[in-house]
Amino acid sequence: MAGTTIHTVENAALLTQVRQQAADAAAQLVQAAHLHKGQLVVIGCSTSEVVGHNVGSWSTPEVAQAIFDGFHSVFAPLGVYMAAQCCEHLNRALIVEAEAVPGAEIVNVKPQPKAGSSFATAAYDSFRHPVAVEEIRADAGLDVGGTLIGMHLKKVAVPVRLQQNHIGEAILLAARVRPKFIGGERAVYDEALKEGYPSFE
Repeated sequence: MAGTTIHTVENAALLTQVRQQAADAAAQLVQAAHLHKGQLVVIGCSTSEVVGHNVGSWSTPEVAQAIFDGFHSVFAPLGVYMAAQCCEHLNRALIVEAEAVPGAEIVNVKPQPKAGSSFATAAYDSFRHPVAVEEIRADAGLDVGGTLIGMHLKKVAVPVRLQQNHIGEAILLAARVRPKFIGGERAVYDEALKEGYPSFE
């Protein structure tokens, strides 16, 4: 939003809290979605909502970095990639590690807290080789504060109810995906695929 202001947060306890909440949520999503190496999780995050303000009105880079670090501490050791969704000013483009999207059409933009989001900026500054892409098809998603991530999920999206359902003051919603059922009433299905996409390693 045009009126977005960047704010500094010096509350160490808050930063520790949101980092741990993010890590807990990531761990719960890994288990619920059976995430494995090479898969993508799209993450939308309003730091304004996390600190108790309306989305787009109270950008807080320190909070964004703490949340990023919490997610990263769980996903990175598993080889699961994060895709940080930018705000509406960048048409919800995504910041992701280049190796996660080989062959993707890269676009040229560098997110900023007031044009991209503090969380996407934290991702851009933290990834080894960050690139921006306009769309992906992710295997799971985390939405911190109602940023709307559904446009970047594979079909079919399935809601996941996490025990850790808030980060700070923001509501946390999660989703996993599963392959479509096709073939009609005579079709036979692989029951394992109801739980998500398999690893073939």
